[in-house]
Amino acid sequence: MTVFVITVPGTFVGGVTDAAREVLRRELATCHGDLSESEGLDLLTVNEDDTFSVRLEVDAADRYEAELGAVRIVSDALGKAGLTADECPLGAPAVTGIDSDL
Repeated sequence: MTVFVITVPGTFVGGVTDAAREVLRRELATCHGDLSESEGLDLLTVNEDDTFSVRLEVDAADRYEAELGAVRIVSDALGKAGLTADECPLGAPAVTGIDSDL
């Protein structure tokens, strides 16, 4: 298995509350491991225009599986924060780091 750091972008169409941000950070915290912490990456970055990016670590066999897993994790966390897919559409995930035992 390989550890991938995946960045998932999105937009909070109607904005986001501080409470929802806290829920997101709490839900995503388990995906912040040694690689992303050593690089000083924030799990959740929200810009002034309500665009956001989530950076998290995913263990997967390949890039495709890592990207699918990341989108699933972010979607689940957004749902737990009370946000729907229409309220915060996601963009295409991107690999922004790789740590492999190879």
